[in-house]
Amino acid sequence: MDWNSVEDWSYLVTVVGLPLAIFVWILEQVRESKTDEEEIYHLLSESYADFLKQVLENADLQLRSSRTMRPLTDEQRERKLILFDILVALFERSYILVYEDKMDRQHRRMWQSWEDYMREWCRRTDFRTVLPFLLEGEDPDFAAHILSISDEVSAEPLREDSLGRLLT
Repeated sequence: MDWNSVEDWSYLVTVVGLPLAIFVWILEQVRESKTDEEEIYHLLSESYADFLKQVLENADLQLRSSRTMRPLTDEQRERKLILFDILVALFERSYILVYEDKMDRQHRRMWQSWEDYMREWCRRTDFRTVLPFLLEGEDPDFAAHILSISDEVSAEPLREDSLGRLLT
């Protein structure tokens, strides 16, 4: 083959260069997709951290404790309901953006942390009590998922408040 003609070089580019360019493009798309997933997870994690800051600012509601507290005032009940509403919206957003029926190992790990948060909050009787009300109008798949978590944890035997014991 005489590599002096434009036609020969064109053939080489078509046979080697085009498949290589397609491979590089696909590789870049996969890399961008993974970066996008990690960014979404990071933003959701920041949102949960912001929520926990709101919980801290409303420490009188004792939302991080399972101990029984004195009866709440109307204003405290309203703040508690609003915080639960924010939490359910955050859980729904995480479900829509992260959850998939079939997940690879890394995706499953990212989702598992959200499911752990859901389980933790669903262990609270006060959260489970208002959950059906808070799910009105929400994504039906998400609602079914978190309600199944709620049913699972409500059937668990009562656990001693080990965190409360550690903090006293």
